[in-house]
Amino acid sequence: MQQQPWAVSATVGIRTSSGQRSAQLVDLGAEGARPGGCNRLGGPAWVPAHADHRSPLVTTEPSVSASDEGHRPDAQGGRAADEGRRPVRRALVSVFDKSGLAELVTGLHEAGVELVSTGGSAKAIADLGLPVTRVEDLTGFPECLEGRVKTLHPRVHAGLLADTRKPEHLSQLDELGVEAFELVAVNLYPFTQTVASGAGPDECVEQIDIGGPSMVRAAAKNHPSVAVLTSPDQYGQALEAVASGGFTLAQRQALAAAAFVHTATYDVAVASWMGNVLTDTSGGSGFPQWMGATYNRLAGLRYGENPHQRAALYSAANGAPGLGRAEQLHGKEMSYNNYVDADAAYRAAYDHGDQPTVAIIKHANPCGIAVGTDVADAHAKAHACDPLSAFGGVIATNRPVTAAMAETVKDIFTEVIVAPGFDDDALRVLTAKKNLRLLVVQPPRPGGFETRSIAGGLLVQERDRIDAVIEPGDDDKPTAGYGDRPLHWTLVAGPSVDDQTLVDLDFAWKAVRATKSNAILLAKGAASVGIGMGQVNRVDSCKLAVARAGEERAQGSVAASDAFFPFADGPGILIDAGVKAIVAPGGSMRDDETIRACEAAGVSLYFTGIRHFAH
Repeated sequence: MQQQPWAVSATVGIRTSSGQRSAQLVDLGAEGARPGGCNRLGGPAWVPAHADHRSPLVTTEPSVSASDEGHRPDAQGGRAADEGRRPVRRALVSVFDKSGLAELVTGLHEAGVELVSTGGSAKAIADLGLPVTRVEDLTGFPECLEGRVKTLHPRVHAGLLADTRKPEHLSQLDELGVEAFELVAVNLYPFTQTVASGAGPDECVEQIDIGGPSMVRAAAKNHPSVAVLTSPDQYGQALEAVASGGFTLAQRQALAAAAFVHTATYDVAVASWMGNVLTDTSGGSGFPQWMGATYNRLAGLRYGENPHQRAALYSAANGAPGLGRAEQLHGKEMSYNNYVDADAAYRAAYDHGDQPTVAIIKHANPCGIAVGTDVADAHAKAHACDPLSAFGGVIATNRPVTAAMAETVKDIFTEVIVAPGFDDDALRVLTAKKNLRLLVVQPPRPGGFETRSIAGGLLVQERDRIDAVIEPGDDDKPTAGYGDRPLHWTLVAGPSVDDQTLVDLDFAWKAVRATKSNAILLAKGAASVGIGMGQVNRVDSCKLAVARAGEERAQGSVAASDAFFPFADGPGILIDAGVKAIVAPGGSMRDDETIRACEAAGVSLYFTGIRHFAH
């Protein structure tokens, strides 16, 4: 697709050579934009978590006044590329990130543009031997308060906000002796980077930019007259526009939209820090009164969960690792369902600590999970759990994929492999399968929160983790002194188990967390052998797990249940199948019935006191 700069543009997340994400203008092209700044999928390019998506972020079919010379749409709704260009005669430059500054100001100077600048930016321009007017010389007022006040002056903001289409604005500028700006280049103090560095409150507060956002918002509001640049990635196209006689209205609109995204993202970061770190608005709950997050569109997807649903992939602007930041090394374009399954597999693969682990997922449920001596061994064991269901599945591992693992995978139809890396020999084997998607994803951060949309709202909870502990004396919990680790478990029926059986129980308990409720998982040799998931009663989950395992593998296996057994009928099915030990949360009013059934059968039963529902 031939790019047409700014003709139909949106703000998306891109990765620069320095590894930082920034906003850049990209063409949405002939596939067409929808009114309201939507792409061909109908979704905005940038989404604040709290936004009303009915409100357009970018207006691609703006109202046009008579003074916008030549800006009325033609019969097809388009505009000639050079319509409404406004020559750039004067530019205001004030940037913290000076990447590309020399090229920008040199190009502007060569195009005959007068440069006005502040502080360090003005010094950098002067050091290039270029003429520059310092803001204090323009305003007649010195920078003060350690640089907190530089551009907050009518001689600056009148020049930014004057709508030069209006004769009365031009007359007022003449009366005040103020000249208008046609271009503003501003980027903001590094607030988020300062917070991430662990700096103290005073230093973080100093990095809250005031003058910068004011200039950006003023210029963006006045986009009929002013073009605004907020990222070095925009400088090259900006110089092309200046050399072509100025920015078109469509270009200025796109830049204005990007500018408001820039300041909105910045403000969300500041407000979140203010309400979570500087002060606690949660009342001790951990959930602040206001929650904000911003996302950048990374890709439009072919369709959603079903072909009639439109979909896109967005990445969190906070830089958290995960599928939203995966590097695809090979294969077809990822689909919506690929991402859902890959995320489930990614989480499941990291539930077992440093042990080589492989999870195979289909429709967000495991076909098999296993720990092995290496990832090849783990994959072979996981695949053996349910080879039929693993066909067309998604594989994730917590270790780099080796050539040995690649050899075990190459003859199995697999949609996606997610791993922290791939050995060169593994890549040679796997890239021979042209459609197999290979994703590199860094290990997840522990903890954090997750959200789920409901009609008219958003549910927020701590992310479930497999190392939860309920401390003794925590009276608001159903059971005290329990946890996910075997050392916290209580043996309530049957004999103590040997070390290998305890290892299998520990594995099964961790693996069942990755399974949709109601969930029962049978394991043997640190590998799943039968999984019953997603049933609306626990008895059917037990039956399904036993059936999937088969008589031979079920005999002598261990079982894990993600929640308590409400009656003894579920454990009875497991006991009849030859299961020798069970781990479950406990907490049912009829726990005594389950305990008696296991005791009578000589089956060991451990209670954890922790539940791991997954819906």
